[in-house]
Amino acid sequence: MLGEVLTAIVTPFRADGSVDLGAFRSLAGFLLDNGSDGIVVAGTTGEAPTLTDEERLALFAAALDAAGGRGTVVAGTGTYSTAHSIHLTERAHELGVDGFLVVTPYYSKPPQRGIVAHVEAIAAATDRPMVFYDIPSRVVVDAEPQTISRLAEIENVRAVKQAKPSIEAARHVVSCGLDLYAGDDDLFLPFLEVGGVGGICVHTHVVGPQVKELIASYRAGDIERAHALDEELRPAIELLRVQTNPIAIKKALQLLGHEVGGLRLPLVEADEDETAAIRDCLERLGLLAAVA
Repeated sequence: MLGEVLTAIVTPFRADGSVDLGAFRSLAGFLLDNGSDGIVVAGTTGEAPTLTDEERLALFAAALDAAGGRGTVVAGTGTYSTAHSIHLTERAHELGVDGFLVVTPYYSKPPQRGIVAHVEAIAAATDRPMVFYDIPSRVVVDAEPQTISRLAEIENVRAVKQAKPSIEAARHVVSCGLDLYAGDDDLFLPFLEVGGVGGICVHTHVVGPQVKELIASYRAGDIERAHALDEELRPAIELLRVQTNPIAIKKALQLLGHEVGGLRLPLVEADEDETAAIRDCLERLGLLAAVA
């Protein structure tokens, strides 16, 4: 649908805190050249809660320009406000994005039927594919199986990005006829094994080619090689756990020479100990040695 390996791209900032669209285009091109079939813009990793509408739309347009048709662009247009989400979806649709990522409304704690009504209202604003983002660790509310079944009945809800480790829930997504994307990077291979399409990942900022090789090996029936690659990528998973996303991945990108700038409050830069841990992960992946 939208690709097998999608990267939830960070948002680069200049020293004054403004969005750096030039650095964003450069990073988007790098990702598409290094294993990503597409990019997800203005998601959690892109620090979406701190972006203005104008910044989001500028990022969507820049992503389309950088992709140039060689990869998909999925716009993160879901917020805790249904009306605001509809507005962003309509504007992003006009720009020509390929699909949308809509998260469970956070903070409001809606009942399950409220989740369905929220997604249904946003989906009515476009005829393009929509990915429902199930991430209870961030939004508090866990989308129940019957909710996923009801979402599958909405014509353009085509996929679920599941960021919880329940294999049973993952199987249910697949049984509903929806594309299953791993929303936590360590779930990439386990979800492939239950019929998943791939993942919407963060570690693919730095290990995109290896993840693309993993999925190619799995699809070719070389399960042993897929599992070996999965084990080799353990330091990339450890890297992401050093601190709240996207603090660690932004520091990793900085260490590897990418101009992504800092973070917007309330997120803060990795401290000295965290930076050392991130550097260690990159060294064990062989990435810092390769750059040097």
